[in-house]
Order: sequence, then C-alpha cells, then structure tokens
Amino acid sequence: TFTVEEAVETIGFGRFHIALFLIMGSAGVAEAMEIMLIAVVSPLIRCEWQLQDWQVALVTTMVFFGYMVFSIVLGLLADRYGRWKILLLSFLWAAYFSLLTSFAPSYIWFVFLRAMVGGGVSGHAQGREENKQIIAMCSCFNPFLSLGKVFWLAGSLLIIGLASVVNPAIGWRWLIRIASIPGILLILVFKFIPESARYNVSMGNMAAALATLQRIAEMNGAAMPEGVLRETAKERRGRFKDLIHPKYLRTTLQIWIIW
Repeated sequence: TFTVEEAVETIGFGRFHIALFLIMGSAGVAEAMEIMLIAVVSPLIRCEWQLQDWQVALVTTMVFFGYMVFSIVLGLLADRYGRWKILLLSFLWAAYFSLLTSFAPSYIWFVFLRAMVGGGVSGHAQGREENKQIIAMCSCFNPFLSLGKVFWLAGSLLIIGLASVVNPAIGWRWLIRIASIPGILLILVFKFIPESARYNVSMGNMAAALATLQRIAEMNGAAMPEGVLRETAKERRGRFKDLIHPKYLRTTLQIWIIW
C-alpha cells in the first residue's frame, strides 16, 4: 500500500508541478492587482466624490475586512465541499464583483463592492496553500515556494504601471475592468487544476484521489508506486481554542502581531 504523500514523492517533480506553480502564481498576480488597486484609484475617487480622509481609508479597510471574514467562511466550506469548488467560486466571485465595481454609481456602492472583491480574493488562498503543499512534498523543490512571492510583486508592479497609463487616458473605471482580466483568464484554465488528492482521501473517495495521482504521474512521465492507495492515519483536527492553549499562546500572539 501507499499514501498520497508517498505517491507524490515517488512521482517526483515535473511538468505537472511547473504548470500548477505557474497557474497558482498567476492567481497571486490577480490577487495582488485587486488588493493594490485601491492605492492607485483612491486619489481619483476622492476627487470625483469629494471624499474626506476617513472615507478614503475606509475603502481599504473594508477590502481587508471582506478578506478576513470570507477567508474563515470559505475555509470551512473548502473543508466540507473541497478545494476545487471553492477555488472556482472565489475566482468567479472576485472577477464578477470587480467588474461591477467599475460601474459603481456612488461611494457607498464602491465600498460595498470592493469588500465583496476582498471576500472573493480570500478564497484563492484555499487552493493556493493546498497546491503549495503538493509542491513542498518534494522537499528539494521548496525554493519554488519562495519564488512564488515574486508573483505578488509582479501583480503589484503591473497595476501601478497600468494605472500610470490608463488613469490619465480613459479613467479609473477602465483600469478596474482591465485589472479584472487576469482573474477571468484564470477561470478559463481552471479545469487543469485537480481536486486535492488528500482531500478526496479524507472524504473516502479513493477512486478520485487515485485518478488525480495517475494524472500527475502521466504528465510527469513517471510511474505510480505499486500497491493500493490507503488512507493516512487520522489525526485529531486542530481547533481554534488550540491557538490559545498555554503551550501555544505565546507563538500565536507573536504570529498575529507580525501579520
């Protein structure tokens, strides 16, 4: 018998992982563009709607508020219904509300719609972290995880560059529409991303998990390990109160402060 982790190690790193890395990295580009968009749009909406400082600041606050709330909700849903479905939902959600933002008739609508965009973008993390772990199982390829941060930087630079050209020429509404294009393109290549084999195993769907592993092996030109796929030993899942247990409280507080 073999586990998902053992199968991934046996298959090794190859074309599948590179393609997955590029797709999920592109999700990082789209995410950075949506988050950083407010920085280059705020001065324009301030003038258009005669906003005060606190109103401009509230836009950014609400984006991250939506991110915070929906990351919890979508995380719970991903545990129940699978990473693939929630990742697809988050791509559709973020692209939809981002496009709607460009038609916002007032400041209140703009704030609400950007909060919804923040909620949709938060769902990207459910699939991105799962796929980081797939790559990380091949321990010698951990540098790819660090390289992934470049995509966020690229997205930030791209939205600033676009703003310098688009804002003076055709306005901030068109900038938002152009910035939503990467998210829409990701939806088109979404079928390439498989459901997590580990998730399928945890749900008892061994056939689906095995099909995913065989697909990875085929793309990498590698052989599957011999034997039958089995579940890993089940461990008690973490709970929120574990974070504030005396054993972990100091570490928890340090991480929260750093973030």
